[in-house]
Amino acid sequence: MDYSQFLVMKEELSLLAVILILFVADLFMSPDAHKRDGKPMLNTALPVVLLLLHTVITIVPGPAAEAFGGMYQNTPAQHIVKSILSVGTIIVFLMAHEWLRRPEAGIKQGEFYILTLSTLLGMYFMVSAGHFLMFFIGLELASVPMAALVAFDKYRRHSAEAGAKYILTALFSSGLLLYGISFIYGTTGTLYFADLPARLDGSLLQVMALVFFFAGMGFKISLVPFHLWTADVYEGASSTVTAYLSVISKGSAAFVLMVVLFKVFAPMIEQWQEVLYWVIIASITLANLFALRQENLQRLMAFSSISQAGYIMLGVIAATPQGMSSLIYYVLIYLFANLGVFTVINIMVQRTGRVTLADYNGLYNTNPRLAFLMALALFSLGGIPPFAGFFSKFFIFAAAFHSGFHLLVFIALINTVLSLYYYLRIVKAMYINHSDSPAAAFSSDAYTRCSLAVCTLGIIVPSVASIIYEFIGKYSFGL
Repeated sequence: MDYSQFLVMKEELSLLAVILILFVADLFMSPDAHKRDGKPMLNTALPVVLLLLHTVITIVPGPAAEAFGGMYQNTPAQHIVKSILSVGTIIVFLMAHEWLRRPEAGIKQGEFYILTLSTLLGMYFMVSAGHFLMFFIGLELASVPMAALVAFDKYRRHSAEAGAKYILTALFSSGLLLYGISFIYGTTGTLYFADLPARLDGSLLQVMALVFFFAGMGFKISLVPFHLWTADVYEGASSTVTAYLSVISKGSAAFVLMVVLFKVFAPMIEQWQEVLYWVIIASITLANLFALRQENLQRLMAFSSISQAGYIMLGVIAATPQGMSSLIYYVLIYLFANLGVFTVINIMVQRTGRVTLADYNGLYNTNPRLAFLMALALFSLGGIPPFAGFFSKFFIFAAAFHSGFHLLVFIALINTVLSLYYYLRIVKAMYINHSDSPAAAFSSDAYTRCSLAVCTLGIIVPSVASIIYEFIGKYSFGL
């Protein structure tokens, strides 16, 4: 066996080294923030520094390469997506500091970091898969630890309920997806992405394979009508885990769906574009309508994430290099804006226990900086200029428009205006609404401030630095 093939997998090997270091450190450090048994505590700084080091080492894209006969592939575009996922995970670790140190939670810090990085490793394998077996291994490696993260706050009934709902849904969607893959193998005799297009003839079994595969991925991305688990899981899980689930998991799954549809099902483009057309309309419209009725902010952001998934799919339906680059850019900007919102939600939950929209009434009067940063993130999510969210929406709308989906883009624009209503409801609550018992003034810890600073930079800098989109577009052509 040629072990030099493993050198192609530098991102996976580097991340695996981080996981092993944290695993060993957890053995010799006190895993509980509130138990001091003579051992030093496993602090948030160690995983953040290690993951930051891993991201810096692997951030420069190398030439396209493959290993294990094409089962593993690594192109510059896939490399960029992995770096985006790593940056998002660093932000999640920063915002998790306050939650992990609660003395009443009984939470093991080391387990949280290892489980989170295990899901990230699975996403790496998904992103670089050139074979359906490699893809499915990565998918399960990402899904199973994620269920444990959803149920991680074990003393909260809602967390255990959310974990059960997530794992059952994940099992069902994986079963559908695997059933579709079996149809592909049965009709073509191969599972290699590169070999499949020449063997697809649009037969009934292959159409069924496409439907089952798309349904399985639809559950992972929370597209309508595969979204019913999302609001309950987002509400029941910790806001930190919900943030990770809404951005990192969704972003990786959306990219993988794009790769498989482009590479494998290219001969069946008319069929999957027709399906995706109606799914996008349903996802954006229904999610926005349900978001209007929500009072719990985590449920509101759950429906917001479903709507955002619909916008992300506009890059997929375009089926062009412009669509690829706009999707990656959209995920990048969405990552900073959504994590910014969830960082504020998380610190509010930890300090005040409040999570409903009414609890944010008068927040500007007691915590003006927190309210200001929350407003910036919401403006970006809503696509209000001059923030980066406006440009991400513009690019992804332009990609779909140039591919001839004019009516679809028009419907998406109308829904963007509709989404502004519930985003601005939160801003109105913080700045205009009066409360007899507003949230008390409090100071955030250093890790939360750092998380908010990174998210704010991610919202503002790309709006004035066009080089970021150009850099992504340059490498998306080589996908």
